[in-house]
Parts: sequence; structure tokens; C-alpha cells
Amino acid sequence: MNNSTSRGTLSQNAALDGQDIPVADWRRKMSDHIAYALLVYTALQIFVTIGALKAGGGSLLPYLALIILVIAIIPACRRFESRWNHLTDEQAHDPSLAPYYKRDRLMLWALAIGLPFALTGLFKVLALTFT
Repeated sequence: MNNSTSRGTLSQNAALDGQDIPVADWRRKMSDHIAYALLVYTALQIFVTIGALKAGGGSLLPYLALIILVIAIIPACRRFESRWNHLTDEQAHDPSLAPYYKRDRLMLWALAIGLPFALTGLFKVLALTFT
């Protein structure tokens, strides 16, 4: 039996016995989401920027967009990470933090997915305006 299955069985048995089910560690969950969001962000950034470079016709704006995208994501991810890493062990398992975790997770994914498209779109508009 794999580890996740045994945890699920233990949690179900604990619920049946009336015991408290431990809440996941918010620090670890947010760290995992940040890692996956960075992978998605990087893939989108490469895809969108390469598309802009092919269509750009020699403009330097896609390169500037690429630099800004790299610079923009690092402080944002550090902010999310530091917000959750300062929690104590007790706070890290507090179910009352679930709404804040969901909010930050949504903001993180919106940033990771939306930023490459928004900034590349902005630079395409600027390239059209000034050419």
C-alpha cells in the first residue's frame, strides 16, 4: 500500500473513531503550489515569448518583456513563501487559515498564468503603437 493510501485510510479510521483529523501543513502546501506555479509560469513564459519573438520582426520589446517577467515573478513568489513560512507548527495546521490559503493559492495561480499573457500582450500593443 502506498503512503497516500495509508494516510487516507488512517484519516478515515480516525474520523470514524471520533478523533481529530490532522490538517495539512499550510507551509508545505503553499511551497508545493509555488513550485508548480513556477513550472507553469516558466512554460507559459517560454511559449508566449517565443511566439512574440517569431511575430515581432526584430523588435527588442519581446526581450524586454522576458526580462520583466523574470524580474516580476521572483519577488511575488518570495512574498507568498515568506507569508506562510513564518507560521509556527501549531499555526501551520490550523484549519482557520484555510480561507487565507485558498486566497493566496488563487492569487498565485492567477499571477503565474496571467502575467506572461498580460505583459506580452502589453508589449505587443506597444510594438504596434510605435511601429
